[in-house]
Amino acid sequence: MIAKLTGVLDSATSDSAIVDVGGVGYLVFCSGRTLGKLPAKGVPVSLLIETHVREDHIHLYGFGDSSEREWFRLLTTVQGVGAKLGLAILSALSPDDLARAIASGDKASLSRPSGVGPKLAARIAAELKDKVKNMALGPIAADLPVGEGPSGAAADAVSALVNLGYRRAEAFDAVAAVSRRLGEGAAVGALIRAGLQELGK
Repeated sequence: MIAKLTGVLDSATSDSAIVDVGGVGYLVFCSGRTLGKLPAKGVPVSLLIETHVREDHIHLYGFGDSSEREWFRLLTTVQGVGAKLGLAILSALSPDDLARAIASGDKASLSRPSGVGPKLAARIAAELKDKVKNMALGPIAADLPVGEGPSGAAADAVSALVNLGYRRAEAFDAVAAVSRRLGEGAAVGALIRAGLQELGK
């Protein structure tokens, strides 16, 4: 199984690249995010690889970093998310954006990638919520339970920010950040004001 390719970039298209390794060109399918970070043609390149072997083909999927590869592996465990759709999701949402959207239950953000409808977005959020508990959300998990959205004052603050036009994942992230600073028991008004300041940075 191929886990990494290091060579020179031969060419790139809208969904793939050819990496020349010792005279052999490997076709590697990539997300838009990874393709956007590739060097110029003829310049050395190194990609982490996920190899998919089927009866009728062997496909290589390439990633610029381990975080994106791990998210690809996670996403493709969800029923209805194949490799192509996994790359489309990673093209539209960064690993951090994905973690926030799943943790906050932000189905609107998860529906942004082409091919992901509301039902699949809900399935992604439901099936992966337990797997993102330890990813990047800080120590207020009790007040902001993963996948279920916040509760109490934090819930009211997130709701207020969403009503002001911010995306749910953005509002969730801002309230999580200010809650860490203000501590438990912070009033809704204080969370909203601090959240607006956080979003205005």
